[in-house]
Amino acid sequence: MKRTWWKEAVVYQVYWRSFYDSDGDGYGDLEGLIQKLDYIKSLGVDVIWLNPCYESPDRDNGYDISDYEKIMDKAGTMDTWERLLNAVHERDMKLIMDLVVNHTSDRHPWFIEARSSRDNPKRDWYIWRDGRDGSSEPPSNWRSYFAPSVWEWDEGTEQFYFHSFAVEQPDLNWRNDALRREIYRMMRSWLDKGIDGFRLDAIALLAKPEVFSDVGDPSDIRYLTNNPGVHDYLKEMHEQVLRHYDIMTVGEVAFATPPDGLLYVDESRHELDSLFHFEIADEMPSWDMLRYKEIQSKWHRTFYGRGWNSHFLNNHDHTRQVTRYGNDGKYRVESAKLLATLIHTLPGTPYIYQGEEIGMTGVRYETIEEYNDIAMRNKYEEEVGKGRAAAEVLAELQPRSRDNSRTPMQWDGSYQAGFTKGTPWIAVNPNYREINVEAALADPDSVLKYYQQLIRLRKNNHVMVYGDYEDLLPRHEQLYAYLRSWNGVKWLVVLNHHDGETDTSPLSEVFTTALARVVLSNYGWDRPTLPERMRPHEAVIYEVSSN
Repeated sequence: MKRTWWKEAVVYQVYWRSFYDSDGDGYGDLEGLIQKLDYIKSLGVDVIWLNPCYESPDRDNGYDISDYEKIMDKAGTMDTWERLLNAVHERDMKLIMDLVVNHTSDRHPWFIEARSSRDNPKRDWYIWRDGRDGSSEPPSNWRSYFAPSVWEWDEGTEQFYFHSFAVEQPDLNWRNDALRREIYRMMRSWLDKGIDGFRLDAIALLAKPEVFSDVGDPSDIRYLTNNPGVHDYLKEMHEQVLRHYDIMTVGEVAFATPPDGLLYVDESRHELDSLFHFEIADEMPSWDMLRYKEIQSKWHRTFYGRGWNSHFLNNHDHTRQVTRYGNDGKYRVESAKLLATLIHTLPGTPYIYQGEEIGMTGVRYETIEEYNDIAMRNKYEEEVGKGRAAAEVLAELQPRSRDNSRTPMQWDGSYQAGFTKGTPWIAVNPNYREINVEAALADPDSVLKYYQQLIRLRKNNHVMVYGDYEDLLPRHEQLYAYLRSWNGVKWLVVLNHHDGETDTSPLSEVFTTALARVVLSNYGWDRPTLPERMRPHEAVIYEVSSN
């Protein structure tokens, strides 16, 4: 397998508006990130993924871009951003930018021109259609991620425009050559500034059909993604832009099967370096051990030696992992460490979402007014508008709200968790007095210290990066045991993902090779033998004897 720096990296995602506020306005900012770079460096990570900080009306927290080559006022200035890039590189880390090229803000100058008249030169940079059979009915029954329809009526030009997300986020028309040339020019301008790559948002949505036919079940929005033509665009993007720089790219590829995903990242195809698939985060609402194992095995079988995967259980769009997939109560610390072990020892690049490394949890606000998540608020209005009880709808939406992961970083036990001296843009999780960075740094057995150990191990042991993967107990509902093997080195990872103790005899029956040493344990187990029973949320990594 070809070795590259980005395969060996650990990535730390910074959702800057919730990271650290340097000026007291309630929003995190780039200056705040600069001030906390030494903390990120202390974790041992290699790459920072910065969520969008381009100029934006901020309807969808920066994913609605109104100018690709300016910095949003809330975040700072271009000068601040340039100081950030230099400061990251001075610390021997890399910076990748989150880029949205599926859509823009409706306040982008391109769209303002496009909607000014039907014959404007920019009109074809977006997707416009007449109503169904010349009426004022939408052209098809497709729905968007954030709204009941992908179609929004434009009164001025008497046509509908297409939006995969909010109505304020019109989709770009990638069939237009001039648009693509401008996108590639913009991408080169950022790479020429010295950034180290892109996280490409919603990249599987670029291609659209010429004819938008009705679908049988509009709620299954898979039809928005992976349409014919998307790989032609990505091959062109690679040829025109990506291949000319020593960078990493990771694409957000929704609703992809392993064969679909491989088309994006197969090293012989020259498209993207790696991807996020969402078979877990979007389609596994709570922990399901058997399904998780099945997902990991099929993706590994398809990708190994050909393409590169990514591993995460939470990010800015998904509830914090210890709340959704672990136990954020009695076993929060043990569970957070187990999930970290899982993510960092599976084949692919591990991603850490800010606060994950101290075991931050999800939040539950009391009223819909306290939530900022546009997807949640739109869905709430839609369901209440159908006559459903408001309390019922709120309770249904709370566990999956994106705001669960967007609460401010908990730095210490002081006012507003040390995030801001003002009023935060979104309320701090009330448990910040117990769960914060200051407390974690002072505790030798903290989740944070465990993350540092895991990251050091990955840097020093290529078996964690390039090793093959074998699931030893694919049908066991509590124990997850797998081998990583590379160049004669073998590690055994054993996880008891359960609130109770679990008998290890099923593993002893299928794995009889001697164990040389304990590499890492979240309970402090130090004997090179399997315990007869593993404790709740216990995780142990062993080196397997070579004899």
